[in-house]
Amino acid sequence: MKYEWRKSEKELYLPKAKPSQIKVPAFKFISISGEGNPNSRHFSDCITVLYTLSYAIKMTLKKVGDPPEAYQDYTVYPLEGDWDINATAKAKFDGSINKNDLVYAIMIRQPNFVQKSFYEEILAVTKKKKPQPLLERARFELIEEGPCIQMLHVGSYDNEAASFAKMDAYANEAGLERLSKTHKEIYLSDFRKVPVEKLKTVLRFKVKSDA
Repeated sequence: MKYEWRKSEKELYLPKAKPSQIKVPAFKFISISGEGNPNSRHFSDCITVLYTLSYAIKMTLKKVGDPPEAYQDYTVYPLEGDWDINATAKAKFDGSINKNDLVYAIMIRQPNFVQKSFYEEILAVTKKKKPQPLLERARFELIEEGPCIQMLHVGSYDNEAASFAKMDAYANEAGLERLSKTHKEIYLSDFRKVPVEKLKTVLRFKVKSDA
């Protein structure tokens, strides 16, 4: 039976449209870091590289005669992104954000049974079959977010400030300290196919743990 993250990990990927607390454990990701406007061709190419590698891993695993321990077929995880602004923008921050000042690390989670050595094999094959300079910037890494506040945002990415205001208010009421202005976005909708007003995005930021 195929593993479906939408069904099996609802707490992580399908929160309600109101703030809630969650502790996110360590997961494996393929990621690419960069800076600049997410509407650029460069950013689109970064996304393409992540999906190319993720689907290459999935399809190759389906074909191998001796799959890794705990393997089962799965749905590729959604695109995620950590977002911040560069140091120059921070120094003159006035409440508005120029998208050209954004700093990001976009990523796609990989199942736990995917090992770095296997990723490196797929990366080498992909470089030969589908050469792309951005492949050199792809990383396989373990990322642990820990204690967070999250909620589902419905609508344009440009209107996320209203959802973050709710999350900040929730944190204050709960006595939780937000660690930084950096935040996570998980894209549940394909912006190329879904109307802007129906886009669904998980918003998340880290908070200080009492532990």
